[in-house]
Amino acid sequence: MSDESAKSWVEAEWADSLDEELEMEIDDNLIARDLQFISDKRHKSTIDRNTYFHELLRLQAELVKLQDWVQHSGEKIVVVFEGRDAAGKGGVIKRITQRLNPRVARVVALPAPTEREKSQWYFQRYVPHLPAAGEIVMFDRSWYNRSGVERVMGFASEDQVEQFFNDVPEFERMIVRSGIRLIKYWFSITDEEQQLRFLMRIHDPLKQWKLSPMDLESRVRWEDYTKAKEETFERTNIPEAPWFIVEGNDKKQARLNCISHLLSQLPYKEVPHDPVSLPERRSNPDYERKVLPEHLYVPEKF
Repeated sequence: MSDESAKSWVEAEWADSLDEELEMEIDDNLIARDLQFISDKRHKSTIDRNTYFHELLRLQAELVKLQDWVQHSGEKIVVVFEGRDAAGKGGVIKRITQRLNPRVARVVALPAPTEREKSQWYFQRYVPHLPAAGEIVMFDRSWYNRSGVERVMGFASEDQVEQFFNDVPEFERMIVRSGIRLIKYWFSITDEEQQLRFLMRIHDPLKQWKLSPMDLESRVRWEDYTKAKEETFERTNIPEAPWFIVEGNDKKQARLNCISHLLSQLPYKEVPHDPVSLPERRSNPDYERKVLPEHLYVPEKF
């Protein structure tokens, strides 16, 4: 392959990377006419699209360096993502993992506990998901369900909540003492912004699956969630695992700010790699490739 051909191929791959991110973003702009009243009220990002893409790809390149360092050094990382429904946790997690190896960086999003799990030590269902050496684990919601949704919705008694607040600081200190780096993010949005995002989900068939009856009830209990959040910060913001609040009204800003901050919290270094060269393919002149039956192929409709 000539240098010019190689350059063109790399440029095409770069364009594909932009297209991949554009596909993830484009649904935010597909607003039907009957949703124009939402579009007019929505928070307009102060970051233009080109700047956002450029910075996101730059940060994702740093995340790849972080991944290499974690594997090379045997580090163990846990990142907790909490916040109100529709605050943007899933969006930033997607951007963090988008170009990483899922065997190194994995997401844990546990369903409601089973009857058996309800009878166990509260933290027991989370412990098996903690990382081994060379792994990054992101909790899309975590043990803080107890001081949040379980408390507000009445799934946990006041005694259970109090026990949680007594236990969680020591639980997190144990995690840190074991050699795991623990980073906790809370995504914060305003009342109006959450309302607009919920309306988008109600009217957008591609997003309706994101809206559960629990989410709708959380709108009714906004102030209860606020009080629960404030006590959670007050009682679980420990030096070994402090909380970091991400302002989430501007999705693009929130994603870039969170990823940038995450990188700043870890002493990663670029890991040197041995140069890689592509070996020549072995070729047998007597081998004839078989023609496979046409019904095995996916129809080329596009």
